Amino acid sequence: MPQQEQRVVVWRDEVLPSSETFVANQVGAMTRWRPLLAGLYRRPSLLDVDPALVVAGSGRVAGVHRRWVRASGRSRRLDALLARPGVRLVHAHFGRDGMLVAPAARRAGLPLVVTFHGYDVTRLPVEPRTGAAYRRGLRRLFESATVLVAVSEYVRERLLALGAPEAKVVVQPIGIPPGPPPPRDPTPVRRLLFVGRLVEKKGVADLLDAVAALPEELRRTPVEVCGDGPLRPELEARAAERGLVVEFRGHRSPDQLRAAYQGGGIFCGPSKRAPGGDAEGLGMVFLEAAAAGLPVVAYRHGGVPEAVDDDVTGLLVPEGDVGALSAALARVLGDDDLARSMGAAGRALVEQRYDITRCTAALEDLYDRVAAGAPG
Repeated sequence: MPQQEQRVVVWRDEVLPSSETFVANQVGAMTRWRPLLAGLYRRPSLLDVDPALVVAGSGRVAGVHRRWVRASGRSRRLDALLARPGVRLVHAHFGRDGMLVAPAARRAGLPLVVTFHGYDVTRLPVEPRTGAAYRRGLRRLFESATVLVAVSEYVRERLLALGAPEAKVVVQPIGIPPGPPPPRDPTPVRRLLFVGRLVEKKGVADLLDAVAALPEELRRTPVEVCGDGPLRPELEARAAERGLVVEFRGHRSPDQLRAAYQGGGIFCGPSKRAPGGDAEGLGMVFLEAAAAGLPVVAYRHGGVPEAVDDDVTGLLVPEGDVGALSAALARVLGDDDLARSMGAAGRALVEQRYDITRCTAALEDLYDRVAAGAPG
């Protein structure tokens, strides 16, 4: 008699935002477990995903339904999905999502794995109006979840500081698809690339100020900004005021982003702690840049030092020090050999530590242990 396939319900309240290629990539990389992607609602997205369940659709009535599910923790459709043959566990991404799906997992008698990514352990716990309630919800989640997955050591430290039981916390990066290797001896390209949302945490204003402070012969270095967000008009005006050569590309599809990385140059992502406390848990864009053979210049912030090996795959400078950021950019822009060696080292780092095939195999091993009733 053939062995029944093992299924995992992968839960994300919003399934799936365009920025969350990491969730889609992890789901797509599973080989021994069959993932059933599910969520509370769906919005237009650049990601080509086919969820097994969307609990509530769009529109006013669906909005009422979503609020009821959030408040009650109940959904017959979700209960039916968890009762399907072969479903052995639930895996939620982000803390708040874990809180929503935890009651259904308990009703179904299924173990719950929750992956924490960054803002769910930095910004949400200190929100002025909702932080206290969120922390109470986290404490309940820490009790009910079987395993708490941190995408970096930095996120692990934040979980422990919030009261997570140390025995339940496992560090497991998601990783990325490395893609084809870059040219062995790439032709130097004088270009700066940024990828990310245009919000304060991403530090794009600091990037523009750092470029403006470059020596005259480097000040006209082209900057490509991929991403969108509420700060875009302000950043466009800032770039124009400083006379910089900046192209704001807006939202990019995964294929367009791959082409942007393959364009060569230097990746600069000066992420920093936002006023509300939000910080980078790891930063997938740093890994994507490294996989494409780009040296990285960034702030020493949050989990970024786990994605960028300082003075090996890139340069890290003190958070918020625009002068140091500018000097680091000038150093790499002015030394083609350094840029090549850092790019090659970054590619090797991704292949050795962050290849999504290896990372997902380790996750499926974790699933095996959890489904068998063993601690993570």
